[in-house]
Amino acid sequence: MSSASPSALRPAGRATLRDVARMVGVSVATVSNAYNRPDQLSDDLRERVLAAAKDLGYQGPNPLARSLRRGKTGVIGLVYDAPLEYAFADPAAIVFLGSLSRTLQAADLNLLLLSAPADPGPVREASVDGLVVYCAAQGSPLLAAVLERRLPTVLVDQEAQAGAVQVGIEDAGGAKQAAEHLRELGHQHIGVICLEVGPERRSGPVSAQREAGATYPTTAQRLRGYRQVAGVTLYPYETASNLPAAGEEAALALLQSHPHITALLCMSDVLAQGAYQAAAALGRQIPAALSVVGYDDIPLSAALGLTTVQQPTAEKGQQAGERLLSLLSGESPAAAPPLPTRLVLRESTGRVKG
Repeated sequence: MSSASPSALRPAGRATLRDVARMVGVSVATVSNAYNRPDQLSDDLRERVLAAAKDLGYQGPNPLARSLRRGKTGVIGLVYDAPLEYAFADPAAIVFLGSLSRTLQAADLNLLLLSAPADPGPVREASVDGLVVYCAAQGSPLLAAVLERRLPTVLVDQEAQAGAVQVGIEDAGGAKQAAEHLRELGHQHIGVICLEVGPERRSGPVSAQREAGATYPTTAQRLRGYRQVAGVTLYPYETASNLPAAGEEAALALLQSHPHITALLCMSDVLAQGAYQAAAALGRQIPAALSVVGYDDIPLSAALGLTTVQQPTAEKGQQAGERLLSLLSGESPAAAPPLPTRLVLRESTGRVKG
């Protein structure tokens, strides 16, 4: 052991692992083992190393540097192309996040939520082993930043991209079922409350040109499904966010500007909640004077009596996690078919499945 006093060995600047080794009179490898391989040291020696580190103000090995040496971080980035609050305001997103997290945690991996609606910088700089993209506009800087990383990547509800694995649902098929149901009930003029069409995040009627250039795959697919049903006139209206207030604003605008609308197709159950509020404000009783259909089938929808398109959100999160684990293991998982969707009939359209 060194005969120098602790004060003489205390470094002038920020303490390092080498400073601790010098104070205790051991090798740098021994100090490293005290943190990373404690079974390699006696209890007494490890206690002396940790006590010296505390006296010097040494906080332990730098996690980032250690992950760079190992080539692994144990962290997966979930890329979310919306303000962070939306991830916790949308029950469908919460179910997806929970299922994905459970799948990754079973493999001792952690999840880092990267909300980057305007600046792809966090995606470029994040120290992660892989990426899951939950929402990103086609051709956006954010999606480009993801693909530039060339990490194991899973795209959820996105168009196929080279170098990434895709997980999705029968989006257009579910939307078509919803529109067909309303047509069968005799509805001819139907308002459509849309999720974001493009990254500009604006509210208002959707022109034919804007619809044709839709960059969010979920919105584009659901509009395509609605359009496949003949004999109805659709009035699409875009919302800037997936919140009840946005759904209420859109429903009020549609019903006031087009009073002959007798039904609303909502691209999420959250937006449908806002449609309920708008109908109440206008005195339009559901379903006698207005039919409403949602999308997702979140837990609250059954209590509301909302007819909706059910998607397997939990299974989607699990499948995304499993496919990412396969990529991390060096496998190349085969393309999986879209997960099925189905229409659940409840009171909001006046016809209950029995």
